[in-house]
This record gives sequence, structure tokens and C-alpha cells, in this order.
Amino acid sequence: MFGIKNSESEKEAVLYRKKAGELILKVLNKTVNVRVALLNFPQDIKDSSVKAAWHALCHLGADEELRAKDRLYAEEQDLFLNSVAQTLLEGNSLAEEIINAYKKYYTEPLTPHKRGIKGFFEEMKNFLVLKK
Repeated sequence: MFGIKNSESEKEAVLYRKKAGELILKVLNKTVNVRVALLNFPQDIKDSSVKAAWHALCHLGADEELRAKDRLYAEEQDLFLNSVAQTLLEGNSLAEEIINAYKKYYTEPLTPHKRGIKGFFEEMKNFLVLKK
């Protein structure tokens, strides 16, 4: 199964992808802001498509100033994110090129973790990886 670790079934991955797709569309439709969408992304997910989608949404938030200055850039980014959302809403994995494009920048994703001791250690692991 492409993009899924042993602990997630294909059925779970499809549900996570659909939720991620819904959140991206809510951001594009301006019914939810980027921060809220990121905080509501599926937690502790190993699916590569969901991780890549999370990072793509992070870039949207980080590019706010550039988007305001360059309308063409904003439109292209919106089209790309819409395509990502549609693919995920269908339950499909993102294209390998998209997943790999985000993997080369992030060795360990910063996606949100569940509350509790397990989530705390996952966040610490991410923090330590970034400090290397």
C-alpha cells in the first residue's frame, strides 16, 4: 500500500485523506482559516498523502504576503491546492511527485499529534529531528 505504514489500513487512510481534502476546500472557500484547518488535520497519521497535503497547506499560510502581491501566484497555488483536495476527497493517494516534493524539505512532518503522553513524545521527536 503506497504511502501507508503498517498501523493504518487502506480504509483508514481513505477516511484521513477525505478529511484532509475537506479541510483544504474549506480554506480555499474561506470558511476556515489556515491555522484552524491545520489544527483539525488528522492526528498522528502515517499516510504520505495526508502529510504532503498538510505541508502544502502550511505553505499557503506562509505565503500570505506573497499571495497578496502576486495574484497569478495566488491563483496557481489555489488551483494546485484544489487539485490536491479533489484527489484526497476521492480517497486517492497524491501523485508520487507531489509527495516527494514535500519529503525533500521535511524529514519528519510536523502534523498535529494526539493529546497525552504519546503525543508529547511524538512532538518532542519532531522537535529533536529539526534541531539536528
